[in-house]
Amino acid sequence: MFHNIYGKVKIVLLTVAAITISSSITSCKVNNGSKDLNGNLKSDNGISIDKELSSRVDSCFNKYLVYGHSAIYLLDLTADKPVYWYNKDSLMHSASCMKLLSGVAGLHLLGTDYKYETRLYIRGDINGDTLNGDVTFQTGLDPQLLTTDLNLFTKRLRQKGIRKIDGNIYIDAALTEPVKAEEHWYPWDLTFNRFGLLYKGGDRVMRDFKASLNAQGIKYDPNKVNLAKTPEGSRCIYKFYRPIGNVIKKMWENSSNTQGTSLLYTIGKASNEEGNFAESGIDYMKKFVTDELNMPESSAEIHDGCGLCIHNKLTPELLVSVLRYGYYNKPIYEMMKRYLPISGKTGSMRREISNPKIRGKIHAKTGTLSHPYGISTLSGFCKGKNGHLLCFAIMSYDMSVLDARMIQNKMCVEFTK
Repeated sequence: MFHNIYGKVKIVLLTVAAITISSSITSCKVNNGSKDLNGNLKSDNGISIDKELSSRVDSCFNKYLVYGHSAIYLLDLTADKPVYWYNKDSLMHSASCMKLLSGVAGLHLLGTDYKYETRLYIRGDINGDTLNGDVTFQTGLDPQLLTTDLNLFTKRLRQKGIRKIDGNIYIDAALTEPVKAEEHWYPWDLTFNRFGLLYKGGDRVMRDFKASLNAQGIKYDPNKVNLAKTPEGSRCIYKFYRPIGNVIKKMWENSSNTQGTSLLYTIGKASNEEGNFAESGIDYMKKFVTDELNMPESSAEIHDGCGLCIHNKLTPELLVSVLRYGYYNKPIYEMMKRYLPISGKTGSMRREISNPKIRGKIHAKTGTLSHPYGISTLSGFCKGKNGHLLCFAIMSYDMSVLDARMIQNKMCVEFTK
């Protein structure tokens, strides 16, 4: 008896919630196409949007959104006009969709052809098998360099005929202290062992470089190994490069938090080499929002570059502005096409956005946090029925992640059919 009564009450409550939400959604669903992303009037480019699309999206949103907090913004990139929105300027938990902002900001600052560099220098003369001089291992911020990769550098010394170093060995580390957790991260969020060697601090790099020298049978005085800048007069004998695309791929396609954090440090070092890299990276991202995206400062609360912090918040309009910015900067857009997950096929979209009707049709970044409760985001590109390229942001919290993904799947079907 109690179970049946409870079931009826639950149905009534959900029905009331659906009616309430429906009345609020339909009050602000469609733009007439005469305003830009910031609400400013602009001239019409003569390209029409699909009015049926906005109606379908509205019906779907009304039908399935019955609890929690959600927001959506859908833009027709071909017409450069908004199609549909709800709560587009509301700050929402971003989760890993923060990686869209940090990735595009980083590619803008560094360039899509940026390469992480790690170098080996020597100073002095080689007499027989002895270097009468110094060796310097100069690190950048390559997030994928591992301890085993140090053999590439120590083997180069052997290839130069060096079996003994009669001088100093310097570790010129870009990051002398190990990466630290953002103050609001949960204890289990900092998977320190998954970070590349260069993010584990100068002492760890020094220890592992000595071990690599030992493995190569190169003799040296352990007391002459120190953290120091590359001395003048040193000449480079080996360079190792890693394209930024390798980092962006793992950061977007696999939603790697370590790669997102490392890119934040890279942004920080490039924008302010003397400051705290994490703080400088966040400052630059905020500047990118206002100066490059022309969005108000209030449209973003940024605490990291990967989205782990539950205090990260972005508006759907800001996420769409990031996508729009990338679209109009072709090298960045090429990166997006190449490395954003594809629905039902790659990365985090292989299973989460896998409705057979949209398989291969959606290129987007997912975001998921289970704490404190039900944060789920999806933002990316697809083609509409009329052939126009669309970009969108769908954001939810206080909602079961499974329910949020179900709604996102259904919304993406409406976008493309």
